Amino acid sequence: MKAIVVTDQAAGTAGMRLVERPEPQAAINDVVVQIHASGYVPTELTWPSTWTDRRDRDRTPSIPGHELAGVVTALGYGTTGLSVGQRVFGLADWYRDGSLAECVAMEARNLAPLPGDVDCTVGASLPISGLTAWQGLFQHGHLQAGQRVLAHGAAGAVGSMVTQLAGEFGAYVIGTGRAADRQKALDFGAKEFVDLDNDELEDVGGIDLVFDVIGGDIQKRSARLIRAGGTLVSIVGPTEVRPADGLTVDFVVEANRAQLNEIVQRVRAGRLRTNIGNVSALDDAVATFNANERRAGKTVIRVRP
Repeated sequence: MKAIVVTDQAAGTAGMRLVERPEPQAAINDVVVQIHASGYVPTELTWPSTWTDRRDRDRTPSIPGHELAGVVTALGYGTTGLSVGQRVFGLADWYRDGSLAECVAMEARNLAPLPGDVDCTVGASLPISGLTAWQGLFQHGHLQAGQRVLAHGAAGAVGSMVTQLAGEFGAYVIGTGRAADRQKALDFGAKEFVDLDNDELEDVGGIDLVFDVIGGDIQKRSARLIRAGGTLVSIVGPTEVRPADGLTVDFVVEANRAQLNEIVQRVRAGRLRTNIGNVSALDDAVATFNANERRAGKTVIRVRP
């Protein structure tokens, strides 16, 4: 099969290569999925799991990419809940070869059925962005209707999901980003927008939940805006930042079939819009990753037409 591999962490995307690899075999509780589309997150080349296994042993050349949509072609021993020929989408394990390939072997529990009226390109754009937003808001942020949410990067892949889901739940969402992101963030449902280059973030007050995708100084300033009992939810790694009288939660997104079902049903109903930026074929993916210009939103690779 064709696959994109990485071997040199220092090289970044410039070290990516499109090569021929053996097709994977299904282990116990696995399925093999013929991939039709794959989502890609640029920061994964900085993740330890891209380069080493759980015992910290080198596992290169490794295949990056962890979001996918496609069709089940084989079942491993003991696998239940899915069938050969079924359309699926989901989130592959961080420490196994990923989805920038024509096939992937992964645990069946990390996949959910993809309805026939949802395009694979859309399906592949949902797992990380949708699950991150869902888990950050509801599992870790314990969002309640009527609360004020500060959604950083509201025009991005994750931030746009945060904005839409929080708004659907009855929160008042204030989005942030660059000046060019304003209209897009408002289109996704933000009630207000803060241009981080030109507006004063400190003019925003009384925040119940900050959803942080930026870190650094913006994270520190955001923590000071949280009212008593509020929460700072972060996906940018462990942090020492704490609200004066509140809670900080940093987390790594996890696969969850029930939550994937909730997300895709909202897409089908028109209550949730995915945010796709660049789209390219697998043969052109390396050039896409190394391009100087990228559109805001999720990068999706179409593996099969």
